[in-house]
Amino acid sequence: MDNLTKVLIEKYSPMWTNKQIWEYEQTRNEIKFDVLYVEPDSKDEKSWSSRLSYQDSQIRNVLARTFEHLTDGYELWIRNSKNDQRKQDELLFPYIMPLIADMMIDRETCLKFRESENCLVVSIDTKADVIDCKEFFEAFYHLATGVNYDTYIGIPEDETEAEIYLSRLQEEFDQKMKLKLGERYLSGNTTPDPINKK
Repeated sequence: MDNLTKVLIEKYSPMWTNKQIWEYEQTRNEIKFDVLYVEPDSKDEKSWSSRLSYQDSQIRNVLARTFEHLTDGYELWIRNSKNDQRKQDELLFPYIMPLIADMMIDRETCLKFRESENCLVVSIDTKADVIDCKEFFEAFYHLATGVNYDTYIGIPEDETEAEIYLSRLQEEFDQKMKLKLGERYLSGNTTPDPINKK
């Protein structure tokens, strides 16, 4: 994985889960940014009023519409919206990085992150190999599950103890669901076919 990306991920780790991203979005009316695509190593001064600039925008919408700019080699510069030009909120980095990584998981696209001029700069890591991609996405492994892959979550390592522990969790869950759904609830991994056969 790219060194600057690794440093930035470590700085803001653990990365937020999808649940944390959702909760963050619920506590704010609209989260908007100024977004700019820039040719890497361009000698021209960055212009936030260029045709590749999207002022006061929602990052999901901009990325969905303009992903081809990244694949064409442009860098994506993201800063607070022009209507909110304070120093970049430290929470915005752990918010934006997993949000963008989650959008790239289906494309299996390894990204590069860096900080510059109070902006988060994102680009596609064109030099990444399979190992780099694995390392990159492991940093965001817990996006969907809400559990970091290297965090202890209470399951015993001993196989027998783990089986007992998981069975107990399943039984507790079954009891709660039976109280809510009664006879409609199928316990454990039971399939409906044998139950519904006459």
